[in-house]
Amino acid sequence: MNAGRAKVYARRRKRRMRGRTHDLTDAQWAALVAAWGGCAYCGSATGSLEKDCMLPIANGGRYTLSNVVPACRSCNASKWNAEVTSWLRRKRLDEAAFLTRQREIFTQLEAELDASAATPGTDD
Repeated sequence: MNAGRAKVYARRRKRRMRGRTHDLTDAQWAALVAAWGGCAYCGSATGSLEKDCMLPIANGGRYTLSNVVPACRSCNASKWNAEVTSWLRRKRLDEAAFLTRQREIFTQLEAELDASAATPGTDD
């Protein structure tokens, strides 16, 4: 990709990001990373993990606990603006296992975070 095209994409992304309300906190992100224990897609635990929206921001997604999973740089770049289930099928990854695990982790973290928010004297 040439520099001019990269700048155009960067401006578009910035504009899309401004138009969305993102409510994923640092504590929620840390809990997601810990719960997955690596890339949500390939399982790689090496390298840094990036926030990946299952429903991409370009398609109306936002950074929320229910929409974000940790992804290695390779998986995140490969998925790009694809919706997660179509990308998983294209890569021949286990779509059902991913969706089941994502739901379990989301439900568990939501309950834990709600409980800690309801407990007096705890700070997030």
